[in-house]
Amino acid sequence: MILFPAIDLKDGQCVRLKLGDMNQATVYNANPADQALAFEKQGFEWLHVVDLNGAFAGSSVNGGAVDAILSATKNPVQLGGGIRSIAHIESWLDKGLHRVILGTVALRDPDLVREACRLFPGQVAVGIDARGGYVAVEGWAETSDLSVREMASRFEGAGVAAIIYTDIDRDGVLKGVNWDATLDLARSTSIPVIASGGLASIEDIERMVEPDAAILEGAISGRALYDGRIDPAEALALLSSAKVSS
Repeated sequence: MILFPAIDLKDGQCVRLKLGDMNQATVYNANPADQALAFEKQGFEWLHVVDLNGAFAGSSVNGGAVDAILSATKNPVQLGGGIRSIAHIESWLDKGLHRVILGTVALRDPDLVREACRLFPGQVAVGIDARGGYVAVEGWAETSDLSVREMASRFEGAGVAAIIYTDIDRDGVLKGVNWDATLDLARSTSIPVIASGGLASIEDIERMVEPDAAILEGAISGRALYDGRIDPAEALALLSSAKVSS
């Protein structure tokens, strides 16, 4: 079970949004590379990065900040936000990115995702961001009529490395992960699922190590880490002890 610390990039800075609203951004670190290194030193083994501007623009906007992150940390990095072509995927993987996350393009062009999985096995994840149970795209600005389960089913057997499932209504507001919806999705697909949105306290970490949550690959934490609501050492020790006991 992996706890992924999140770095969300807006205008070159490390921020957290409330409910995905770009106008409700709190800046936590003006130097994302320093933040990436800090997470590594705290003992985290992965990093989750999102180019927020890129998600809206449909192309990389914070590429310089991502390059700096990749140079600063030895940890594997997964990146989402504005990645919408095979060439763009290849470019990021060539730079040392471990995994790309495809969101809007996964809804608009599922064949591209399947082709990317064929070309870059194990390095393509799909981001499913949901509002009211339906997939939202274009930086969460649009909500489709496709359900989360229907979206996931499109990629069964395609070789998708993971699904990052975000409940938009929980994101950045510290209400706790929507465990019911997340586990329901995980049970409906053979693709590993990562929980995102709302992780609020050590109680959520404790929930991660319950037996029924073992089907998840992990969960992403942002604001709760930045605000000090979750102590990294305590959280990682809890996950590590659960791994040993299992």
